[in-house]
Amino acid sequence: MQKENTPDGQVRAKSKSSLYDEHIFLPDLKLSLRLPPEPVGIAEMANLFGVTHRTLHFYEEKGLLSSRRSGLMRIYSHRDVNVMALVNTCREVGIPVAVIQEFMEKLADADSQGEATALFEDLLNNRKRELTADLSTMRRQMQQISNLLAPDDDEDTVQTGPLPEDTIILTDIERKCLELMAEGYASVRLARAVGLRTEELQKIELGIIQKFSANNRFQAVAKAVLLGIIPA
Repeated sequence: MQKENTPDGQVRAKSKSSLYDEHIFLPDLKLSLRLPPEPVGIAEMANLFGVTHRTLHFYEEKGLLSSRRSGLMRIYSHRDVNVMALVNTCREVGIPVAVIQEFMEKLADADSQGEATALFEDLLNNRKRELTADLSTMRRQMQQISNLLAPDDDEDTVQTGPLPEDTIILTDIERKCLELMAEGYASVRLARAVGLRTEELQKIELGIIQKFSANNRFQAVAKAVLLGIIPA
């Protein structure tokens, strides 16, 4: 629980919603989102990030996002859009919600924009180390499987490098999307980069995930790197 000083010198707990007040510093993501006029309706917010209303509700329940009401409709400010951009970026690279919650609480204590950016860079570097470890594990497991499937082969003939990619056939647009996904492009930015609508991109991403027998886009990228289909 965060703390703050009151005018009379007393210390009190800082409420969860105040973690996302205007005075809290946010990392500079340099996003190319074109912000709609305020207030931003929930449908607009969902379309901006290619998520569902249910996802936005979930983030609110977890204290990662705030909204207000206009009649029966949830509405958001530009500040809320910036917070959602941060949350969405974290989720795009596979950072768990619980870790994002801890990160947001650390941001509430940041005294400058530079400190907020440094905290974000630490978060990303930690995630990068996790993915590197996952890749190492996948390579070792693939090698073990190869050894089990061909136990009589000479050790010199056991394949240790990237596996052949001829079992996975990608279209030009799928390969381009996969390369940009590996560079960390979020869905909205990726759709703009390749000139597709969000719905079209979602179908392509799903096709890529299925071709690699992956559970999500991050696993698909990891397997593509492992197979040598895209550079590490």
